[in-house]
Amino acid sequence: MRAWLSAIGVLALSFGASQAQTAGVPLAGHRVVYDLTLAKGGSGAKGVDNARGRIAFDFLGDACEGYALTYRQVMVLESTEVGARTSDLRTTTFESGDEKSFRFKTESEQQGATGRKLDGDAERPVAGGLAVQLRQPKRESVALAGDVLFPSAHMKRLIAAARAGETTLNVKVFDGSDDGRKVYDTLGIIGRPVDLTAGPAVEPPLRNDAMSRMTRWPVTLSYFTPGDGERTPVYVISFELYENGVSRALRLDYGDFALKGEVARFDLVPASACQR
Repeated sequence: MRAWLSAIGVLALSFGASQAQTAGVPLAGHRVVYDLTLAKGGSGAKGVDNARGRIAFDFLGDACEGYALTYRQVMVLESTEVGARTSDLRTTTFESGDEKSFRFKTESEQQGATGRKLDGDAERPVAGGLAVQLRQPKRESVALAGDVLFPSAHMKRLIAAARAGETTLNVKVFDGSDDGRKVYDTLGIIGRPVDLTAGPAVEPPLRNDAMSRMTRWPVTLSYFTPGDGERTPVYVISFELYENGVSRALRLDYGDFALKGEVARFDLVPASACQR
């Protein structure tokens, strides 16, 4: 869900298994709002003394029609060194149900000033890898090698691994973030299912019949720049992952500081008739 971003050579579930392993993993359409607060600050010029913000996450579609995501993250970070800093990130994506194509568009603002705009799409050629066509910030064609997952396929693979009792998942992911040219090595650590009778209380919007009885697992995802040897993740996100793809108890770790996200609003979208 890097937007939602391995050094360790443990491959619990390879990409080679492809769509067959995720055919029985339907992702639920849903709309969710997370309130963000500071979980961990820092010191020095990059130190964060306080933080507040919100993520609005709108996920629609199915494996027949494809998956559409609208994502917005607004944050205000405060520190004694540099004062308040405001950022506004807006992303829309569409991922085909057959996992062969991915469209992405991102706009951002920092302190009210327009930041980088990113617009492009990625296709999976028969020969393998990805062919990326960028329209912004400039027109450019990029070829990316290797077996690479798009975000919804990555989420399905995580759920399939969790259902199978696996504890790690190591795959390459392209999510159209940063400059639209990068593939990340990801390492997912999957914990035991949360005890529904004795686990932590969930946020009120999730206390309904559809969600309260659903299996969920604690997951930590680390994103690495590809390379050899021991590496430090550029981004780490932890959350509880429900069997239908919904997430709660977010923790977004940026290194110098970390944010936690709690569900403030949640709505499930009625399931489609798709049988994939």
